[in-house]
Amino acid sequence: MLDVGSNTVRLVVADAAGGVPLPVHTAKWRLRLAEQVAPGDLIPDEAVERLVRAVAAAARTADRWGAAGPLAFATAVVRAAPNRREVLREVRSRTGVALCTLPGEVEAELTFLGARRWMGWRCGPLALLDIGGGSFEVAFGRGRLPDFVASLPLGAGRLTHDFFADHDPPSPEALRAARRRIRHQLRDVAARVRWEGPRTAVATSRTFQQLGRLCGAAPGRHGPFMDRTLRRGDLREAISTLAALPAAERSRLPGISAPRAAQSLAGAVIGHTAMKLTGLTSVTVCPWAIREGVMLRHMEDGPAWWAEVSRLTDEEEEAAPEPVPLRLAQHGPSPARTPAGTPAQRAAGEPAADRVR
Repeated sequence: MLDVGSNTVRLVVADAAGGVPLPVHTAKWRLRLAEQVAPGDLIPDEAVERLVRAVAAAARTADRWGAAGPLAFATAVVRAAPNRREVLREVRSRTGVALCTLPGEVEAELTFLGARRWMGWRCGPLALLDIGGGSFEVAFGRGRLPDFVASLPLGAGRLTHDFFADHDPPSPEALRAARRRIRHQLRDVAARVRWEGPRTAVATSRTFQQLGRLCGAAPGRHGPFMDRTLRRGDLREAISTLAALPAAERSRLPGISAPRAAQSLAGAVIGHTAMKLTGLTSVTVCPWAIREGVMLRHMEDGPAWWAEVSRLTDEEEEAAPEPVPLRLAQHGPSPARTPAGTPAQRAAGEPAADRVR
């Protein structure tokens, strides 16, 4: 499994025996695309070259471990780039890896599946928050896959670029402006989550993991099975701490890594505002997310699932900018999808999924 994110290219080689994707080897290559590419801008040639080299190295590593060709996807930074198809074509022609992009709503569905399987059925109706570099995903559901998903242009890297790039540390006015945008974008989605009244809420992504550590959760060396809770009140205090420091000094704080220090403040503001609007006083920091969701779907529904997603994404690129349905292997009618995320996705100019063969 190969995940091209806003900051890194990450490879996970997993053992699927027993129906659980247990990692046997992981590797990552730092790209920091979010620092080089403004939201919606072209990905420059030098960044494409670094991406190609990283994907080629990942493919060689997977081959050494005897893994099949990786399921490879790129998230918001590549997805939002006007030259994304050229980038995907370049990666495919030079590495042999069929990198694709998925709509943010599809990412939310897969992330929800990973979180649901980690938390188990005892958690009941489940709400999910996921902060990426370019987008913020929200999902809610009572079953294996969510009943409601939304993908919004509120990634930590995007908001850092839009509000916190000119002053370090940022001004109080910039913080208030960032909160206003988040509240405006999240208003309808948050109302839906409040109305559903989830029994359990989880937060995924590296950003939430680092914020959880900053707010007192156990460090990663204690393993994935430690209970890690992020409380809204603690996150509010963390915002004050982060906002008082320049980005270079935030990496001295517990949990905040140097590559993510600049966007840690934006991540905290997004997380706190989302929790406040949705009425969540705490969330469980979940170690499983989109990568595990992709592997679970592939294990449970077989290679035909990914092939079908690829076929549909090609057709969607030629038709209309609608998200690709992932409930391909379910029996009976699919539950209705609430379209609350789609207008926001269209308003932000989010492209349909695409893949270069």
